[in-house]
Amino acid sequence: MLKIGISACFFHADPQRPIFKGMTLQYIEQNVAHWLMQRDVLALMVPSPEGSTRRPGSRATMEAYAEELDGLVLMGGADVCPATYGETALRPEWNGDRIRDDYEIALLDAFVSRRKPVLGVCRGAQVINVARGGTLYQDLATQAPFALNHRNWTIYEDNCHATSFVPGTGLARLYPRVTLVKTNSIHHQAIRELGRDLVVEAWSVPDRIAEAIRGTGPSYLFGVQWHPEFHDPADPSLLDDTPILDDFLAAAVQHKSAAFAL
Repeated sequence: MLKIGISACFFHADPQRPIFKGMTLQYIEQNVAHWLMQRDVLALMVPSPEGSTRRPGSRATMEAYAEELDGLVLMGGADVCPATYGETALRPEWNGDRIRDDYEIALLDAFVSRRKPVLGVCRGAQVINVARGGTLYQDLATQAPFALNHRNWTIYEDNCHATSFVPGTGLARLYPRVTLVKTNSIHHQAIRELGRDLVVEAWSVPDRIAEAIRGTGPSYLFGVQWHPEFHDPADPSLLDDTPILDDFLAAAVQHKSAAFAL
């Protein structure tokens, strides 16, 4: 079976929290794991090896995880900290999670340096962009008033919009004769300036916010702004994301097979 790592979300230590008081929690969202596990996959959270509770003698590093695992999913969650891409937060609540940023970028680099596939989901796509020198809109409503409402807390994953695939791209090749689809939208940040060695493969309609990006280098590096794990497979109006999953896993199989052949 393939072993696919999933980056962790963080609940940082909070002395006011009644459960796990003062403790840092690392976790993954169930839908992400189950989306991967519909195929022949072991889904494994990659905990950060850093932090105040790290024990002496630990040899668990990002590089060690990248050696053992066949691919990586950077999952959604908290905002990316504006300081990570050289800006100051316009509002305190948009400070994001710098600790998670540093952890995920180090994890991303460890997998890419080994040419192992990486798939970014929502925040994960933004992390890919920032790691390659790109920037984000800190808040679409503030900095891009022309944009659609890309986040609605009341309906959450039911907030959707049209998404257009760029012809001739890797994403378009996964969906022959399909150019316009419906995807969910649960984000208030978005890609602003595209990072180096990245191309946009899908745009939101009609506001043209980047919805999918791909690396142009030798390893598989792909990110989507929507949450494929939230798309109900029983709803024919939504994009069927299994071709994206299968493409990512095929890249993992290909790399693993090539390594065995050496």
